[in-house]
Amino acid sequence: MTVSSATRATVVATPRGRRRRSSFTAYSWSSLLYVAPALLFFGVFVIYPICISVQTSFYEYDGLTVATPVGAANYVAVFTDPALREALLHSLVLLFFYAVLPVVIGLGLAGLLSRIRIYGLTFFRAVLFIPQVLSSVVVAVAWRGILASDGPLNSVMQAVGLGSFATSWLGDFDTALPAVGGIGTWVQYGLCMVLFLGGIVGIDRSLYEAARLDGAGAIREFRAITLPALRPQISIALILCITFALRNFDIIWNTTRGGPGTSTAVPSVYIYQDAFQNRALGQASAMAVVLTLLILVIVGIVQFALRERSDVPRAARRSGGVR
Repeated sequence: MTVSSATRATVVATPRGRRRRSSFTAYSWSSLLYVAPALLFFGVFVIYPICISVQTSFYEYDGLTVATPVGAANYVAVFTDPALREALLHSLVLLFFYAVLPVVIGLGLAGLLSRIRIYGLTFFRAVLFIPQVLSSVVVAVAWRGILASDGPLNSVMQAVGLGSFATSWLGDFDTALPAVGGIGTWVQYGLCMVLFLGGIVGIDRSLYEAARLDGAGAIREFRAITLPALRPQISIALILCITFALRNFDIIWNTTRGGPGTSTAVPSVYIYQDAFQNRALGQASAMAVVLTLLILVIVGIVQFALRERSDVPRAARRSGGVR
């Protein structure tokens, strides 16, 4: 009795396939051992607290007595409280200062520093990045002194004849929110600049040489070559800056504590007050869940808007700047 070639191939291939799959599975399980400590840490200190927060958001709980189920009452209060709606509006305003302005300034500085050749350029790059590595508390305390009514900023303005514009920047209802936003811009632009400089390094220099041969100037080169190639870096910078803006607490708390009045109050301030001052952990947890979902939605929109598209020049793709 003869066996067909297809049957022989199946008989021969099956043990090899089984050995390959079994060895691959064993390799995968052994690889997990290397990341198990990180996964354990992430699960205990990130996933588990998130689950507890979601559970607590459906209860009225002060942290001491027995929790009382209230259903979705905490979430209803979050969406119907005028103070919280105002705080969300403040967060959206801060997005301009914490995300849009740093990206624009970072793009300008990256484009400038990538073109000029001067002695000590690395030192200047490090100086511009310093705000990003400083503690937020240190930054807040320093700027609180700079922006005080008798601080250096007002002294300089009076010295140059602009004393009529001097004010208590963090104590005025009209200037407090932009002043806090300016601090965030100062902190975040260094991160954006470094990300964009790293992306510019990966762009093929021959693209710029070809553009110059065609008569393109610096602005045209930036728009036609640099910006399309920096799409991934811009996306990452916006995601990091937006997350920082919406969850920002320490800068605002250490400069204005949400004041004057509620002119600089953001959701994170109310979360802190409800959780640690008013002992309303259920309400605080509901606000934290809503804030987390808001961050995920906005980040998802940004990621979708800046995803890699077919209109990116093929030359920029080959350069390695776009992946």
